[in-house]
Amino acid sequence: MVVDEKWNKKLKDFLKRYHQDDVLELANSYPDKRSLTVNYDKLEVFDRDIARDLMEDPESVILSLEFALKDMDLPTSKNLENAHVRVINIPNRIPIRDLRSKHLSKFIAIEGMIRRATEVRPRITKAAYKCLRCDTITYVEQPGNKLDEPYSGCENENCGKRGPFKLVIEQSDFIDSQKGQVQESPDSLKGGSNPQSIEINFNDDLTGMISPGDRVIINGILRSVPRALREGKSTFYDLVLDANSIEHLDQEYDEIDITAEEEEEILELSRDPGIYDKIVSSIAPTIYGNEHVKRALMYQLFSGVVKQFPDGTRTRGDIHIILVGDPGVAKSQLLRYIVKLSPRGVFASGKSSSASGLTAAAVRDDLGDGRWTIEGGALVMADMGIAAVDEMDKMRDEDKSSLHEAMEQQTISIAKAGIIATLKSRCALLGAANPVYGRFNRYESLADQIDMPPALLSRFDLIFLLLDVPESQMDNRIAEHVLQTHYTGELMQHKSNISSSDITQEYIDSQMINIIPEIDPDLLRKYVAYSRRNVYPIMDDDARMHLVDFYTSLRKQGEGKNTPVPVTARQLEALIRLAEASARVRLSNRVTIDDAIRTTDITMECLKNVGIDPATGMLDADIIASGISKSQRDKIEIVRDIIKMIAERSEGHKASRKEVYAEAEKSGIVADEMDVYIEKMRKKGDIAEPDKDHLKWISR
Repeated sequence: MVVDEKWNKKLKDFLKRYHQDDVLELANSYPDKRSLTVNYDKLEVFDRDIARDLMEDPESVILSLEFALKDMDLPTSKNLENAHVRVINIPNRIPIRDLRSKHLSKFIAIEGMIRRATEVRPRITKAAYKCLRCDTITYVEQPGNKLDEPYSGCENENCGKRGPFKLVIEQSDFIDSQKGQVQESPDSLKGGSNPQSIEINFNDDLTGMISPGDRVIINGILRSVPRALREGKSTFYDLVLDANSIEHLDQEYDEIDITAEEEEEILELSRDPGIYDKIVSSIAPTIYGNEHVKRALMYQLFSGVVKQFPDGTRTRGDIHIILVGDPGVAKSQLLRYIVKLSPRGVFASGKSSSASGLTAAAVRDDLGDGRWTIEGGALVMADMGIAAVDEMDKMRDEDKSSLHEAMEQQTISIAKAGIIATLKSRCALLGAANPVYGRFNRYESLADQIDMPPALLSRFDLIFLLLDVPESQMDNRIAEHVLQTHYTGELMQHKSNISSSDITQEYIDSQMINIIPEIDPDLLRKYVAYSRRNVYPIMDDDARMHLVDFYTSLRKQGEGKNTPVPVTARQLEALIRLAEASARVRLSNRVTIDDAIRTTDITMECLKNVGIDPATGMLDADIIASGISKSQRDKIEIVRDIIKMIAERSEGHKASRKEVYAEAEKSGIVADEMDVYIEKMRKKGDIAEPDKDHLKWISR
C-alpha cells in the first residue's frame, strides 16, 4: 500500500513531541519489542483532523504513523523496519451486537471476554516461488487466506513459462498469526439475550497475549470475509476484526467508571454509622426477612483480601456461600439479585449445566484448522466476580467433583484432547440446593439430606438453612409484604398501560417505601467496586485475639477422648475472610474488634444450624466434612462388630438380619437407626445383602 505523504511531517512532529522517550526505548529493545503504543487522546489534542482520519481511514493513517516512526532520526544504528504502531483508548467503542455494515473498514474498539483462542502459527505474507525450468525466484504477496501462485508465469523473460513452481520456504516471509473469539461480557447482557461474539485476527507481537477468560478491549479495523459454500462464494459476509492493539481489563472491577461526584457520595455513605443495615436492606428488598443471609451476601459482595506469598502460594479472599432449604423460600431470587449487584456476575442452573459448561471445555476449533482448543465456562466468565449456581444438588456427581479445584485453588485445570492448561476462576461461588426429600428434617444431618459430596460442602465458608416453618406472626408479616409488593406492581402497570388512569405517581411512591432499596443498585455496585479496588484492611491485635479465642474455645470442646472435632482450620480461614469483608463494607483499612464480633456471630449462627450432631447436641465438624457425625461413627463401629461377630459363628458367614437388629437394640440402637447405618455401610462396600434376611461382612 502506498503511504499517504500528506501527514508524514506532522506525524513525525507528533511522535517527537509526545513519544520521543518511548521511541528511544523501542529502538533499544528492538527487535524483541516491536510496537510503539500511541494514546488516541494525545493524537486528538495534537491534530483533530488526523484523529478523525484515523477513525475513517485507519489503514492509511496507521501506515503513515509506522512510516513516520521508521523515518525518525535515531541515535542508534537500528532500523525499525518491522515496527508497529498500536493505538489505544479510542472513543469509537461499539458493542458486538451493534456492529453493522457501516462500520466496515473503520477503526473501532470492542469490549468483551476471550471465549477461545487458537495456537500461534506462522502465516506466509510473501511467497518465494522457484521456477523448476530456469531456477528464477518469483515473489508473490499473500494478502488473503488462500495461497496464491505466480499466475502470470516466470519473471525470467527468456523462460516465459507458466510453471511448474516450487515454494521456497527459506526465502519466503512469514508472520506469527493467531485467531481468537471475543464474546460480550456477561455483566453487559440484558436478561434473556444470548451473548454475541466476533472473530479476531492477531498478528506478529500481538499473538500469544490472550487466553480464554481474559477481559479485554480490542482496537482494530473491521473487515468482512465471504462465507465459503460448496457451490462457490456466498453473498453473505462474516465480520472479522483485524486487531491493532489489546487493552487488558485485568484489575478487579476496573470496567466500572466512578465519577468524582459518585466517589464523594460513596465516601459519604461509608461514614454513615448505619451503613451495614442500609446495605442489607438494599439487597433484594422485595424478599421479606432473612437478614442474616443478606448480611452474609453483603460480605460475599465485598470479599476478603487475596494474599500472595513470597513462595508463590495464594490464599483466596472470596467467600463461598450455599443456601440450603425448603422450596419457596426465595433462594433463586436471592441468587439472581446478587448476580445483578455483582459487577461481574454469572448465573447458572446446576440442572442444565454440565461440568464443562461450568468450568471449561475442549472443543473443536472452527476458527483455525479444526484443532482442539479451550472454551471457558461459567466460572471462568465470572472471574473476579460472583458465580451463582442454582439447584446444585441436581448436578451430576462428575460435575460436582469438577468444582473442588475451582473453589479452593480458584483455578481450572484442563487435560483433554492433548491440551494441558490452567485457567483462572477467581470468583466467589453462591450456591442453592434443596433437600433430597423436598423438605428439611431438623433431626437428620445435613449431609444425609443434600445430594452433595461432603468434600464439596466443607469448602463453603457459610452454609445457611432456610426453613419454611409455619409461625402465625411471621407468616402474617410475610403475607402483608408479598401482597404489598404485588399491589405496588399492579399500580405501576395500571398507570403505564391505561392512559386515563387517575393514579398519581406520588401515591405509587408512597406505596413503594418498603420495597425501594435504600441505596440505588447502580450506586451499590459502584460502592462495592470502589471498596474492592481501594480498600485492603489490616487486622488489629484485639480483633486477631478475639478470632483466636473463638476458634480455640470451639476446638477445646473436642479435646476429650470420645468427643467430636467441633471446627477445622477451614473455619478459621473463613473467619478471617469475613472479618476483612466487614471492614471493607465501611471502607476501613483496619479490621477492628467489632468486625471480629460480627464475624463470629454470623459463623456461630451457621454452625448452630448445620454443625450440631442431633444425637448429642455438640458441634461436630465431621458432619459437613465427611457426612457422618462422631456419634454416628461410633454406632456404625458397634453395628459393624455385631455383624462381624454373628457372621463368623453362622453358616456361610451370613448374619441373620433379625439377630443383628436384636443385638444392636441391646446397645441402644433402634431399628430406624439401623436401617440408616446398614445403608451407609452397604454404600461403602463394608457389607453385602445376599438376600433380604441376611447380611454378609466383606473382609478386606
